Amino acid sequence: MLTVENTVLIVIDMQEKLAKAMHDRENLAKKAAQMVHGAKVLGIPVIWTEQNPNGLGSTLPEIRERLVDSHPVVKFSFSCCGEPKFMEVVKGCGRKQVLVLGIESHVCVCQTIIDLKELGYEVHVVSDAVSSRTKENRAVGLERAKQAGATITSVEMALFEMLKVAHGDSFKQILNIVK
Repeated sequence: MLTVENTVLIVIDMQEKLAKAMHDRENLAKKAAQMVHGAKVLGIPVIWTEQNPNGLGSTLPEIRERLVDSHPVVKFSFSCCGEPKFMEVVKGCGRKQVLVLGIESHVCVCQTIIDLKELGYEVHVVSDAVSSRTKENRAVGLERAKQAGATITSVEMALFEMLKVAHGDSFKQILNIVK
């Protein structure tokens, strides 16, 4: 079970130019923004990456607006773990449960999940907040992540799992986010 105290959210390459080419891009952007918003409500650290931002642009505005208190980790490797700054930030969080969302499912997301699993992290992939240019590659990426030992979850499932109870201010905020 995911816990607020031990979880970090990783948002991989949710960039404007790349997102335009994704399968079901409107739902992808909506779900990713919901997950980031929910993580902020619950006080979960968020680490976000941008792959070659000069070529692929910056992170989608609906996500970036929730992350004004931090900066993206710029990377050129497909796996986020190939960027030393990323690993420094992840280790600095001191958390062993990792929620992953982003694009593309079969490339950067999958390679990051495999590397994080090999490093001993408990990885959960937010299935409704990942995509690829084709739905087939999205599915292959999720299947490969599952074969590597990642747990498949969803925005609502992860948020309510960490919330634990159906009362209080956080519950009301999360309920409004997922509606």
